[in-house]
Amino acid sequence: MPTFDIENTYGFASDARIAGVDEVGRGPLAGPVVAAAVVFPANFAAPWLDKINDSKKLTEKQRTALAPLICEHCEWAIGDATVDEIDRLNILQATFLAMQRAIAGLRVPPVHILIDGNHVPPQPRYTLPCKATAVIKGDSHSLSIAAAAIIAKVHRDALMQELHEDYPHYGWASNAGYGSAAHMAALERYGPTPHHRQSFAPVAAALRKTA
Repeated sequence: MPTFDIENTYGFASDARIAGVDEVGRGPLAGPVVAAAVVFPANFAAPWLDKINDSKKLTEKQRTALAPLICEHCEWAIGDATVDEIDRLNILQATFLAMQRAIAGLRVPPVHILIDGNHVPPQPRYTLPCKATAVIKGDSHSLSIAAAAIIAKVHRDALMQELHEDYPHYGWASNAGYGSAAHMAALERYGPTPHHRQSFAPVAAALRKTA
């Protein structure tokens, strides 16, 4: 279960502002990639902290219950990169861009950033206010990263639900843009939408068929 142990190594217990950052949406065929940054107050404690976990291990109901609690008690910000940016930059660079935007959205810059994964946005291409550390499987170890993942996931799922209303054939309300069987079948039948990532192989193949 995630704790504040990693945050404490960077001074969180002494009131240092430590930001946890995570992203969702690198794998889908449609929709933006979304990142969130979360800063917990120093010495924060609440009964619901024990319920925070890797967002992939939580149910949708659990995530949607936790997200407003995190937003109420923490400082947070969302950043995203559009489908056009994903196609132009590639998904990794677009993910870094979304992270940069999330961090820049915080009211006060952190003194250290913890980022889920094994890469941090490379400088000077991406401007960060302080040093960042990559934490492999960070959402299983860091409460700040896990909270950021929950915020990002809930935000992106809501966005894909909205897009589903305009493009119901693709099943985005349930598959969030990932290449499910229903999504692939709709892509084959109806072709790509403006929200599909043209640089991703299944979408590129569908485009060639409609050209």
